Amino acid sequence: MPGPILHQGATVLCAHGGQAQPTTPAPRVMVTGMPVTTQPAPYVVAGCPFVVAGAPVPCVTAQWVTASVRVLVMGMPVLLLDSQAICVPNGTPLMIVQTQVRVIAT
Repeated sequence: MPGPILHQGATVLCAHGGQAQPTTPAPRVMVTGMPVTTQPAPYVVAGCPFVVAGAPVPCVTAQWVTASVRVLVMGMPVLLLDSQAICVPNGTPLMIVQTQVRVIAT
């Protein structure tokens, strides 16, 4: 499904409110002056307050499982507004809260 492309400045949170950032954005393609992000690069999560039975189990990293099926950057699928990711070690999702809306991909 078509959707806006994710970029380094997008607001992405874990399900518990931790801030997620890309580890390796693609520097060759820019949208709104920032590099786009691609599927293979994991995101790191900071500030996740998740606790299970009194023990902290915060989201540390997240791996994307869906991305664009037609648009590639340096041979890697770009991430879209509807892309899905799973956090490690607890398996919860990332939520894309805000991204640029001028460049759309499928």
